[in-house]
Amino acid sequence: MHLKPVIAAVLVGFAGGALAQSPAKDPLTADRAAIKADENQIKQDKKKLKADRKAGDKAAVEADKAKLKADEQKLKADKQKLKADKQAAKQAK
Repeated sequence: MHLKPVIAAVLVGFAGGALAQSPAKDPLTADRAAIKADENQIKQDKKKLKADRKAGDKAAVEADKAKLKADEQKLKADKQKLKADKQAAKQAK
């Protein structure tokens, strides 16, 4: 069995995982992307809540409300993080 191709494949796999987990170079860009993702999630939550209300599924409606509230809190926290990162970047200049 040829070990060199196997070793190379394993190393590439680990390197790719490490790169995927590395933080973004620009925290402001990462914060904006997180906010955008949060806004999209809230939009999906609202659509699901509307559909469950229309279907009359009370248990799902309550679960949707809880998820929507959690996602709105996450959005608020991400916006605060963006604001703090902007101030830190401004002070660093």
